[in-house]
Amino acid sequence: MDQKIHEYEGEAVDVTWDQLRCIHAAECVRGLPAVFDTDRRPWVDPDEAAADAVAEVVGRCPTGALHVERHDGGPAESVPERNTVTVATDGPLYVHGDVTLVDADGDTLLRDTRVALCRCGASANKPLCDGSHADVDFEAAGRVERGGDPVEETGDLTITGSRNGPLLLDGPFELGGDEDGTGFEGSDAALCRCGASSTKPFCDGTHGSIGFTTGDE
Repeated sequence: MDQKIHEYEGEAVDVTWDQLRCIHAAECVRGLPAVFDTDRRPWVDPDEAAADAVAEVVGRCPTGALHVERHDGGPAESVPERNTVTVATDGPLYVHGDVTLVDADGDTLLRDTRVALCRCGASANKPLCDGSHADVDFEAAGRVERGGDPVEETGDLTITGSRNGPLLLDGPFELGGDEDGTGFEGSDAALCRCGASSTKPFCDGTHGSIGFTTGDE
């Protein structure tokens, strides 16, 4: 998993942008076009809005490509009480919560509140989404069959990218689609990331029969 981080300094708040995590969801551009202007260089100017507004819009970035560091004494980004995983139609898994991303060897890759994970199998920056689903015309519904067991407790969610296999979730979470909302609750699951499972978003073992590999993840 690679990073390419750019820093944009402001009087009250700094913004960092990891270019390799950005899939152009455009929440920032729609939310504060004066701050986030793709026709300008540098394209981010944190001083074009109040720090609270910048932080609020950055918090909408579903991939975690954008983050802020405040100098005005304002609050840091809060960690959600519940972990949610949203299955995007023809797109990635958007995770929001207290998330730790771990590789197959048990090494921590990332800790964040916002992450977008590849489920088409084509990302060059696995396990993160890099937008390749659009290039390969990935098609998959943003729906989740209802099931699992209601989870009352809260806590962190660890997601392990198994070697040449699925994403393994360990910890309380709510799983839903962008088409139909929450459908599944639980504390463990194996989610497809080869793009070929017949039971998406869950893994059905197809990664083995198609020779899916995670490369140098």
